[in-house]
Amino acid sequence: MRNWITTLALLIAVLPVVHAETDAEKGLAIMTEADNRDKGWQDSSADMLMILRNRQGKESQREIRVKNLEVNGDGDKGLTVFNTPRDIKGTAFLTYSHSLVPDEQWLYLPAVKRVKRISSKNKSGPFMGSEFAFEDISSFEIPKYSYLFLRDEVLDGQACFVLEMQPQYKHSGYTKSTVWIDKQEYRIQRIDFYDRKNALLKIQRFADYNQYLGQYWRAHTMTMENQQNGKSTTLKWSNFVFRKGLTDKDFEKNDLKRQR
Repeated sequence: MRNWITTLALLIAVLPVVHAETDAEKGLAIMTEADNRDKGWQDSSADMLMILRNRQGKESQREIRVKNLEVNGDGDKGLTVFNTPRDIKGTAFLTYSHSLVPDEQWLYLPAVKRVKRISSKNKSGPFMGSEFAFEDISSFEIPKYSYLFLRDEVLDGQACFVLEMQPQYKHSGYTKSTVWIDKQEYRIQRIDFYDRKNALLKIQRFADYNQYLGQYWRAHTMTMENQQNGKSTTLKWSNFVFRKGLTDKDFEKNDLKRQR
């Protein structure tokens, strides 16, 4: 009997330690996989129709064109230019997203003919009167958040992972967000944003996904619904084009005044 016990003890001693994945590690792994699946698109352009709705459901629309540049080792660059309505035509918004340092954002307003730098303290403010905040316009970067796997859940017929994300950068308007990611393609389906009082503030939904270049998924409809003021903003995307050969020169702050 002693020999059996001794042998068992020796086996236990040499067996590798089984590491139980924590909910934080699982959450990070899921989001890292989603991020990795969207790497390598290089650059893109698209048209966007922004539809603003007030509490009574009255709508106003803005036509916008968007360019993005993938930046290896850092956050992406983005340029948004308003084509209509006439009173804001030529308004241009430039973002240099970053992983570990504050994003850089500039807004050119034709009415006053000046470029305004958006302070990191104002990132939670509304973007051009919409229900999207300036911080919502930046590209997603893994180090900006901490992650926690919450549960598995079926959303609109799709099996999803549900994660909690907490911003790790200063001056965010959110304490946390709950994110639904479908298990098949790792696409974000919904985000619930919570304000600084930890109350539900906004719900963003993603729909009408299309795949480009055999790999990259883009939602053609995004809706942000404010749960506290009854307003909403819908973004309708179209005419996606990838790998146009855009470079850093297409995203220079000094050129904002010349965007038309």
